[in-house]
Amino acid sequence: MYPSSFVPKVLAVLFFLVAAVPAGAAEVEPRVLVERFQGNLLAVMKEAESLGVKGRYDRLVSSIEETFYLPLMIRIASGPYWKGANQTQRSRLISAFRRMSVSRVATLFDGYAGETFEAIGEKPGPQNTLLVETRIVIPDKPSVNLTYVAKTIKERWRLIDVIVDDGISELSVRRSEYRRVLKNEGVDGLIATLNKKADELIAQ
Repeated sequence: MYPSSFVPKVLAVLFFLVAAVPAGAAEVEPRVLVERFQGNLLAVMKEAESLGVKGRYDRLVSSIEETFYLPLMIRIASGPYWKGANQTQRSRLISAFRRMSVSRVATLFDGYAGETFEAIGEKPGPQNTLLVETRIVIPDKPSVNLTYVAKTIKERWRLIDVIVDDGISELSVRRSEYRRVLKNEGVDGLIATLNKKADELIAQ
């Protein structure tokens, strides 16, 4: 069994930390995105202590924006509430989602214990997605299967989700959490909640 904090930590790190693809670059295949992600992940893990939370945040933010399509992710996570939001609320929600996501990874991403990654393969996924299958090998622990969900958006491959051990979708976890806030406090309430969480994480 994994420690209670292990799976959420893996989810957070693997969902958001990925090497940046320069704007205007030629199309990068999903497999290459994942390989860059894994290389960048290991590099930051090894420097986590010296970078500190703020340094890790700065290293992550451009990677997240360039590789994951945040507007689609928060739109899916907020469901029908996105449709009812005005343009200003949507922009603020995307910004808050970005801040919380980067802050969460920067806080949890705090060390290296000899982890390595192994590629397994690719296969078609639902709704015109491509699933890139890998595993993380952890010394003295069972390996963890990781499936990255890639989709072509604006003529570029972008990652939009990661599934851990063939069952736990990070996007589904976020959707469940956010819907509770949205039901009780609306879009503005979720924006405030995400920004407050980001502030708390950065201040650690």
